[in-house]
Amino acid sequence: MVVSWNKDLFEFKVVASDGNARAGILKTPHGEIETPVYMPVGTLGTVKAVTHREVEEIGYKLILGNTYHLYLRPGLDVIREAGGLHNFISWKGALLTDSGGFQVFSLARKSGTAKVDITEEGVIFRDHLSGDLHLFTPEFVAYIEEVLGADIIMPLDVVVPYPTTYENAAEALERTIRWLDRFIKARTREDQALFGIVQGAFWKDLRRESALKTMDFDEYLFGYSIGGLSVGEKAEIMYEMTEVVTELLPWNKPRYLMGVGKPENIVESVERGVDMFDCVFPTRVARTGTLYTTYGKMNIGNRRFAKDFNPPDPECDCYTCRNYSRAYLRHLFNVDEITAYILNTIHNLSFYKRIMTQMREAIIRGEFQKWKKNFYEKYFSGKF
Repeated sequence: MVVSWNKDLFEFKVVASDGNARAGILKTPHGEIETPVYMPVGTLGTVKAVTHREVEEIGYKLILGNTYHLYLRPGLDVIREAGGLHNFISWKGALLTDSGGFQVFSLARKSGTAKVDITEEGVIFRDHLSGDLHLFTPEFVAYIEEVLGADIIMPLDVVVPYPTTYENAAEALERTIRWLDRFIKARTREDQALFGIVQGAFWKDLRRESALKTMDFDEYLFGYSIGGLSVGEKAEIMYEMTEVVTELLPWNKPRYLMGVGKPENIVESVERGVDMFDCVFPTRVARTGTLYTTYGKMNIGNRRFAKDFNPPDPECDCYTCRNYSRAYLRHLFNVDEITAYILNTIHNLSFYKRIMTQMREAIIRGEFQKWKKNFYEKYFSGKF
């Protein structure tokens, strides 16, 4: 018997729309999430530089874990014995795990350990830690994600680099569809909801073809992911490909744009009908001294903040902005104090949460375009 998701445990409902922008409610076994939503990236079971308590206090109810990294460390035996990823990391909210496909390709290239070999059976690769040889098949990735036990899971797909050829993109698309069929047939748990992944690289016809062929499995898919973007292409191409796909996808199911993005990327994609996002940007750049603010990006290490005793963002009420000045954060960052990473990360995650909440409220009021105009006028003001 082919397994779908338990309809009593999962539900998605669009509660308001403004143009193509949507506000929704995503129900999971570990709570309800308001959309549009940004998911902090907890690659190895934690969001870098902050604790789960801080993530919860900011208001996040859904975070992302990475199948590739967790499979390598701490390994499936540890997580299985702990009772699944929720128990192992003591996270009470919802979890989403990706398939690890993107990391297989990107980290193998970066480490130079070996070429990734793609066969019909799966992906053969050497990991970036020890160089050991591994085989990820759709069936094995389904098994890994069932051991992890996340609420929402992704199937193994074929990721093509940027740039690529039309022929490579078309071949990857077809294999991704065949692997989705195998992944679905390998599933055994009804307390996990599967998203299909739309590929097609940077060609409209391939994106449409991928969306339609993925939708052939609609009865087994709780939602849809848009993959293979934000990999080096211009933002305009990303927006164009996203719009092509969202125009076709079912209205009553959530749409997830994988690995995106910067604040402006998220705003533009919400306008085009995307509900869910993940990206390492806010946490990664926090550790390099970049703060996202109402008035644009701030390099907190800049000399001009040495005696600036204002909060980082005068319109933010996060813990960092309520308690600390630009001068103090600059001092912490410039002396390599680990507290700088913590406070910067709290602020950036709070900024992302705030703009998601503001967009949702604007959609419900029917004022998304007004909100977008006001947001951009401040964010691109060049103040910082």
